[in-house]
Amino acid sequence: MAHPNAGNTGARTLNFNVGVLGHVDSGKTSLARALSSTASTAAFDKNPQSKERGITLDLGFSAFTVPLPEHLREACGERYDHLQFTLVDCPGHASLIRTIIGGAQIIDLMLLVVDIVKGMQTQTAECLLIGQLTCSHMVIILNKTDLLPDDKKQSAIDKMTKRMHKTLENTRFKGCPVIAVAAKPGGPEAPDTEEAQGIIELMQLLKAQAFLPHRDPSGCLLMAVDHCFSIRGQGTVITGTILQGALHVNDTLEIPALKVTRKVKSMQMFHKPVPSAMQGDRVGVCVTQFDPKLLERGLVCTPGSLSTLHAGIITVQKIEYYRGALCSRAKFHITIGHETVMARVSFFSRTSLSSQSEVPSSGSPSAEEATPDPFSFDWEFHYQEEYLTGKGETEGQEQEQWALLEFERPVTCPPLCLVIGSRLDSDIHSNTCRLAFHGKLLEGFEDKNYTETSLPRLKISKDKHKEGAVERVTDDYTVIGRNLFKKETNLQLFVGLKVTLSSGETGVIEGGFGQSGKIKIRVPEGLKEETKQLLSSSSKKKGKGGAKNEPSKEDDAKADSQPIAIHLNFKRYVYDPQKKMVQS
Repeated sequence: MAHPNAGNTGARTLNFNVGVLGHVDSGKTSLARALSSTASTAAFDKNPQSKERGITLDLGFSAFTVPLPEHLREACGERYDHLQFTLVDCPGHASLIRTIIGGAQIIDLMLLVVDIVKGMQTQTAECLLIGQLTCSHMVIILNKTDLLPDDKKQSAIDKMTKRMHKTLENTRFKGCPVIAVAAKPGGPEAPDTEEAQGIIELMQLLKAQAFLPHRDPSGCLLMAVDHCFSIRGQGTVITGTILQGALHVNDTLEIPALKVTRKVKSMQMFHKPVPSAMQGDRVGVCVTQFDPKLLERGLVCTPGSLSTLHAGIITVQKIEYYRGALCSRAKFHITIGHETVMARVSFFSRTSLSSQSEVPSSGSPSAEEATPDPFSFDWEFHYQEEYLTGKGETEGQEQEQWALLEFERPVTCPPLCLVIGSRLDSDIHSNTCRLAFHGKLLEGFEDKNYTETSLPRLKISKDKHKEGAVERVTDDYTVIGRNLFKKETNLQLFVGLKVTLSSGETGVIEGGFGQSGKIKIRVPEGLKEETKQLLSSSSKKKGKGGAKNEPSKEDDAKADSQPIAIHLNFKRYVYDPQKKMVQS
């Protein structure tokens, strides 16, 4: 099958996306510049702010093409002649983590750039974590070797290589290649006369590391847009990477953020016109005119295929390097689809941890990532005040947990997409990981009134416990209890609930007694003799202060020290509009 980007040259090109991530000032853009021969519209810091500050503010894209390596020729037969490396230069500045996460979702292989003089820094570690969540292959680049004295250069490279391998030992990138380069000898201000070092070797390594990525032209179109501009007399150009499906000239696509559809007039891949493009391709699409300022970045799709959500349910796993607790009702920055939005988070888990194998795990979207078990509204859940970390449990056996995310503004995203929760408001200079948890979107609520329409279906309960004391016995089957409820409590809600006495009997609440929150409890099996004796002896001690008179404070104190306590256990469903009490 000829690849849709055959273009006008007749050469068929396989596109391979390489993310360039790392700490700010580690030399990512210089590396991309040294590697690239073709620059696209968004490449190399065209943003005026970037030029001013000398850092990458947006995803930069550039590319270079090589003849198809032999090992790929065997893997894909006659389908391709060339291999195009598209470099996605992700910003390293800490406050731009949303952009990094957006970029990481479209890459096949990640280059983690490390300043050989400074080693691993906080953002380097965050980039490594994002890589672990989004990508299966990595190469580490030790950059700025020109800053090392010649006589100590090799030993410093060996030492840092060893340290990197140790850092990666317990990650999915264990044993990944490490290569040393000097992308811009003399630093960014140095003249371009000095040649970059180690780039030829890096290109050879990249060719060896390249693989045939999973590309599927079927299904709905989903394209991540990172750049948008107008061409007078032609239309508006949106550039981005196709995450799923395919796109053809004359197709209609939807811009969900603007709630409009537009027709595709023409398409280009790195300045060459193409009739179509598919998953994994980087493409510029000219559509009928709209204001490009309205879509800086975001998603475009097959009309009607994306949902705009007010809330959602995700599988959730804490990121082990995050130091804080994950508390319910707290707010986090949620990166989902290509947006980052604040959301209130509530954690919950299954009440009965019956065998996890009830539902077979379905196949995975990427080779390594197992799809989470499906989620069912039929299951019973328990509300958690905070995320539970599985202490002492072997990996893979941690208790499955979910979270409800309630977004501060609606977000547009595909089903089953990656979700990352972070605390982007924490101090970017402090040496702490700001990524808190990750998960997959399982259910989304599109209705603005989801709290009334959808949440009541979610059976999340809280366990409640109330304790009071028996004040006195009225006959062999009835006692009066106190201190279980406040005076203003609507006791009708509790009629019929079971209680247990500390003396062992089980009773049922029959209703209120008097005006002060006391209750009448019926004991169907009858009170034990010793219970009656205990109660009659304590009421003798108490003397007067009958039921009809309002009790004095002194009586209250005595009642609190009653020998027989009343225990009421029940659960309440958090999202039940009736707020019913339930007992098992």
